[in-house]
Amino acid sequence: MPRIIVLGAGVCGLAGAIMLARDGHDVTVLERDPDPTPSSLDEAWERWERGGVAQFRQAHYLHARARAVLDANLPDLRDALLAAGAAQLNPALAPPPGIADPAPRQDDERFATITARRPVVEYVFARAADEEPRVEVRRGVEVAGLTTLPANGRVPHVTGVGTADGEEIAADLVIDAGGRRSALPRWLGAGEEHAEDSGFIYYTRFYRASNGAGTPMPMAPLLSPLGTFSMLTLPSDGGTWSVTIYVAAGDRALKGVRHEDRFTALVDACPLHAHWLDGEPLGGMHSLGGILDRRRRFASEDGGPLVTGVLTIADAWACTNPSLGRGIALGLSHAARLRDLVRDHPGDPLDLARAWDEVTEREFTPWYDATVAVDRARLAEMEALREGREPAPPADMASRLRAALPVAMGCDGDCFRAGLEITSVLALPQSVFSRPGMAEKVLSIAAGQPGGGLPAPTREQVVAIANEDPIPAGPSFSRGTRTPAA
Repeated sequence: MPRIIVLGAGVCGLAGAIMLARDGHDVTVLERDPDPTPSSLDEAWERWERGGVAQFRQAHYLHARARAVLDANLPDLRDALLAAGAAQLNPALAPPPGIADPAPRQDDERFATITARRPVVEYVFARAADEEPRVEVRRGVEVAGLTTLPANGRVPHVTGVGTADGEEIAADLVIDAGGRRSALPRWLGAGEEHAEDSGFIYYTRFYRASNGAGTPMPMAPLLSPLGTFSMLTLPSDGGTWSVTIYVAAGDRALKGVRHEDRFTALVDACPLHAHWLDGEPLGGMHSLGGILDRRRRFASEDGGPLVTGVLTIADAWACTNPSLGRGIALGLSHAARLRDLVRDHPGDPLDLARAWDEVTEREFTPWYDATVAVDRARLAEMEALREGREPAPPADMASRLRAALPVAMGCDGDCFRAGLEITSVLALPQSVFSRPGMAEKVLSIAAGQPGGGLPAPTREQVVAIANEDPIPAGPSFSRGTRTPAA
């Protein structure tokens, strides 16, 4: 069996390594961060340093597609997550109150998922990799480049890696799972890259249930657009949860939200979200900015590989704005498909590289494109509202459907589940809307609903709260007395 090197000991790199090892391969995982696997969940949360993972202490969520990959390929890791206290959720069982047919349906189990804080998920996967017989995880190893054979009339072929300490490690296949900071394009001096700043800054705080109370029940969508900011509220493991406010990076008037008191005041001012503050804070604020939407391809337009012997997965291939939470769900699925292709294309690096590009372009690139479209639309809406303009109406059918679906989801069971298929990363928007009558139904239902979004403070009030200024006249907000007057 081929010797395989995996670059990066994140969730998707370790999952891929374990799946390949269970197919009979000897796998070496090289991780730049030096800290060993923690000895406990508490240590993972409190003291584990993962400098190579920018979003390590940001909000985190595993969609139903991630659970489906674990069910089919790594059920022992699914069980380990549950043993670690991962939350079990099924959004189909909590339909919006406006739906006329709220009863569960036979296939609603497909929307069930489990989720936990990122350090907890990484701890579970790291422990599993440490115990996997054919996996060796070497932490504190910095890879400086690739070793290659000359092209000799064909494309260059990667034969292993070289470390910063001068060690050369040979391999039949190198898998780049190095995440957003992957250096592969620089090492190869080849490939195509599309990148743009998603344009958002995230402010997150974690909480734990106190006084015997449970995790707050959502009263609004977990991801709620609220004018010039969005609120992301995510249940997690062991009675914990996260609250995230994200704003446009250029909205300097809201930068004060990075302070704990201003963050708390703004959450407190949102009637359907204030109850997420009813817990014990776990530490201070976590900020994250400069997030790129970026996709890489190491093949020509006709699918011809530019290099063999090295393949990219998960965020090393493409990374997107984390608010939609698609990264690990797609990354785990990407790793499982790579395992399948390594199994199906033994001994022919060129054939494997060609097949990998074809599968990635057909099955995963459309998810990247759909996510970027959501980012662009939301950022444009935030900017228009900040400037006092009406957001531009949707310019094409895909945009119209994307804007209408959240409205229709609140009124109709079919539309609700259609939206859940997309948000749970189970079906692409174009696949959902191509079903007979679905697009027409979504547009018709949305057109019959009154305008207006979720209750929230006005832009002027948000700016005042973020800067600790007197709150302008208008709806009065406070816990209890800050609930908008009827």
